[in-house]
Amino acid sequence: QVQLVESGGGLVQPGGSLRLSCVASESIFSVNAMGWYRQAPGKEREWVAVIGVIGTTNYADSVKGRFTITRDNVRNTVYLQMNSLKPEDTAVYYCYARRQSTYWGQGTQVTVSS
Repeated sequence: QVQLVESGGGLVQPGGSLRLSCVASESIFSVNAMGWYRQAPGKEREWVAVIGVIGTTNYADSVKGRFTITRDNVRNTVYLQMNSLKPEDTAVYYCYARRQSTYWGQGTQVTVSS
């Protein structure tokens, strides 16, 4: 079972940046893909971005051009660099890892507000 721990959330003003980190408990070569979802208050969980084992990436239209997902295979860590943040990006962000099953982190809060 893969354990995931997110960090890096916080309060930021509109137009600002944050970088989220997701550390896995084992080698991320053992999973098919890792990525991020988010859930805003009163809304359903929304997929944000994914990165495959060879580095292929894909993004939701709502974050394309502003967010970048990367991976560090030595540190077993996936990052989500978030730039040009908007109030509508406010949500709890969850890291996931997909193998035969899908594993989730506990979430980290991102609040974009002036």
